[in-house]
Amino acid sequence: MSLLKAIIMGVIQGLTEFLPVSSSGHLALFKILFDVETDTGMLFDVLLHVGTLIAIFAAFYKDIFRMIKEGFAIIGDFFRNVGIFAGNLFQGKDEPYHLIVSNSYRKFVMLVIVSTIPTGIIGFVGANVVEAAAGILIVPGCCLVLTSVLLFLSDRIADGAKTPKTITYSNAFFIGICQGFATLPGLSRSGTTITACLLSKFKRSFAVRYSFIMSIPAVLGALVLELTDLSGVQVTPAEIGYYAAGVVCSAVVGYIAIKTMLVVVKKKKFTFFAVYCLAVGLISIVGYFYAA
Repeated sequence: MSLLKAIIMGVIQGLTEFLPVSSSGHLALFKILFDVETDTGMLFDVLLHVGTLIAIFAAFYKDIFRMIKEGFAIIGDFFRNVGIFAGNLFQGKDEPYHLIVSNSYRKFVMLVIVSTIPTGIIGFVGANVVEAAAGILIVPGCCLVLTSVLLFLSDRIADGAKTPKTITYSNAFFIGICQGFATLPGLSRSGTTITACLLSKFKRSFAVRYSFIMSIPAVLGALVLELTDLSGVQVTPAEIGYYAAGVVCSAVVGYIAIKTMLVVVKKKKFTFFAVYCLAVGLISIVGYFYAA
């Protein structure tokens, strides 16, 4: 893989991870069409996702730091409640328990955790299927067509008003399932999860925040799994430089794409992306049968 291809893939990742056109699908198509070989399996793809992860932290750092703070507070209150339970049980005390989910940010944390559970299960079980599917042109093609349908639908869903206070854990679990299936190349993660949020009656601006922030545990989990499977993989100094360039491009372009998406969802402007995904998907399907 050349430096130019690494940079192009970084730009593709940054744009398509947050714009609802499927980063995995576009990366798969780019690799197939230009015969890109990284020799490290899915490592480079995961590193590109780390770049977009950096973009998410940059765009939503206030929310994320508050969630981290409240996450530790949840753990602290949990263990305090365990101590209170022991005291009440063995010492005859009658102390009240601390309310663990006591504000919107704590509820936000719990919702993301619930969403991550089905995503993690689906991602772990289907990892080999996803990697194999990325090399078959018809798969991202069909998934891009499905993404087009979801985007067309999302613009026509009535506006909801749910925020963390009123969102249910079943809503979060459903969205987590959708994110798990969106690991398929061509099925846009952001498009799928935002549509799932809108179907669950989320407020549109919060649907974008939730979709992007809930991706953080999934990306970190994928990175950990990939790093534990790197025994015997050789990465040359040149490849390290290429990978770094791709990550930087992914982060910078991703940040710009996030800001764009905040406007797109609010103004219901998904139709353009729906048409684009439909066109690319159909071309990919035709290309698959033409090549065969």
